[in-house]
Amino acid sequence: MAAPGYTADKASLQARLARIEGQVRGLQRMLDEDRYCIDVLTQVTAVKAALDKVALALLDDHVSHCVVDAVRHGTGEEKVRELTTAIGRYLG
Repeated sequence: MAAPGYTADKASLQARLARIEGQVRGLQRMLDEDRYCIDVLTQVTAVKAALDKVALALLDDHVSHCVVDAVRHGTGEEKVRELTTAIGRYLG
């Protein structure tokens, strides 16, 4: 099996996810400290935006590597359907 398309960006993605994990722990602390609702919501928005960036990076890597490679080998239709399904789940 070929390496995932994100292999070159793996360390960067892991670092982003570690920061997001810290942000989520920060959200838990904010609730423990009974922080103001709007402040908590602002941080939730930041976590969501950070996850969106990870998802977009993964989608970009998938298209750049997996889909392009499949098109070169004549199996592009399957990968495009897979990509469309993944985008639908992401947006859903």
